[in-house]
Amino acid sequence: MWKKKEEKKEEKGENSLKELCGDDAKLYDFLSNYMLLDPLTGISNKDLNILTEEAEKSGNFGQAVDKAIFEAAQNPGERERYVKVILNLASKTIHATEQEKEKVEKEGLTDRAAFLGRRIENQKFLSERAEDIINAASKYYNEKLVELGENMRREERKEAEREENRIDELEKAGRETRKKERSKN
Repeated sequence: MWKKKEEKKEEKGENSLKELCGDDAKLYDFLSNYMLLDPLTGISNKDLNILTEEAEKSGNFGQAVDKAIFEAAQNPGERERYVKVILNLASKTIHATEQEKEKVEKEGLTDRAAFLGRRIENQKFLSERAEDIINAASKYYNEKLVELGENMRREERKEAEREENRIDELEKAGRETRKKERSKN
């Protein structure tokens, strides 16, 4: 049952993303691989600057890019700043990936080199289409956050109802106990 529910959520997310991208297949391909179904759990809570510093040490800029795209989507007034951040992160990712690709090619790891080549192409696409990506991400994440908020409120209501039922049962049991005690006296 849970698997079907997750598949339906994923399918709904893909349909929403397809609608946002329209006929732009490249944009859809990129976003379908990079957008998170649940940004609240998928996006790091760390500050973007901290993620960037960590990425510079490790060479893995994925979380920083995700965070930058999400923050750009949530802060439309700062979009230009985030575009610059995203372009900078994409550039650093390309540089780090090119170095790694050269190393694995020398080792003869062709599958890994091909994978890294695709990562480079994706980052180049991110650089070229940052504005379009942020626009689509903004709409997508706003929809997701509304949907997640509705789900959270629904769960809170269910929990409140369960608690209310539990209290009602305790009160009922207390009344019955008092009634039995009175009838004994």
